[in-house]
Amino acid sequence: MKEPLVPVVPMSHTAHIRSHRKPRRSATSSIAMRAGVTGGVLSMAAAGASASANAAEPVTQTIELPTLTADLSAQVAQSAAATQQAAANYELRAERDAAAAKAAAEAKKDLAEAKKKAEAKKKAAEAARKAAAERATRSAERATLSASASASVSTSTSVSAPASGSVATVISFLKAQLGDAYVMGATGPNAWDCSSLVQAAYKQVGVDLPRVSQDQSMAGTDVPLSSIQVGDILYWGGKGSAYHVGVYIGNGQYLDAANPSKGVVIQDLSGYPASGAVRVL
Repeated sequence: MKEPLVPVVPMSHTAHIRSHRKPRRSATSSIAMRAGVTGGVLSMAAAGASASANAAEPVTQTIELPTLTADLSAQVAQSAAATQQAAANYELRAERDAAAAKAAAEAKKDLAEAKKKAEAKKKAAEAARKAAAERATRSAERATLSASASASVSTSTSVSAPASGSVATVISFLKAQLGDAYVMGATGPNAWDCSSLVQAAYKQVGVDLPRVSQDQSMAGTDVPLSSIQVGDILYWGGKGSAYHVGVYIGNGQYLDAANPSKGVVIQDLSGYPASGAVRVL
């Protein structure tokens, strides 16, 4: 069976080429496009505004940075000031503690010194009381010796030849002055220098001696130191220029008004050998 024939329709030679003419758009499509364009423009404007805002933020941060830095500097300065003040307070407290410790030490030292002075004052008062008692005893002895010497002088026919026992009277008088003070130029009754004591002792038996040691070394008869006797006058220095005198009391000892630190004492002749001796009794 034969296939049916299809009629052939002649085609144009340009039918296969697409037309370059744009299809017409409906009013609805035009309106939609315009709206889209307008929305896109607005979106772009908003995006631009947003981008501008985002771009402005770093500028704002850059402007605020100095303010933040100044605040931080102020905080650091305040912290440093607080630290410095705390250190000053600690230093002040340490100084106060040191001052208090020093004051306590000084107070303790002052208290000890006060106690020491009080003790010394007490001892001085006791020594003064004892010395006063001894002086009273010596005064009584002097009165007795003076009465004895007066009786001896009244019975003597010559001052240069005292009565028997006159040496003992001289020695007794000298020993009664033990403990008296040494004062240059003093002549008794409680303070002497070396020559005034010797002069006063021999005056008890009627022998008038010169006042000073230089002249006393020239009185009487010279005696060798190897032959001295109790009652002889000892001198130190040259004859006629002696600077010190005392009286020999026996047993290698002499009695003298020594110096301000010792006063009237008994000393060993071996410790301070005399230069010479004279005898007036």
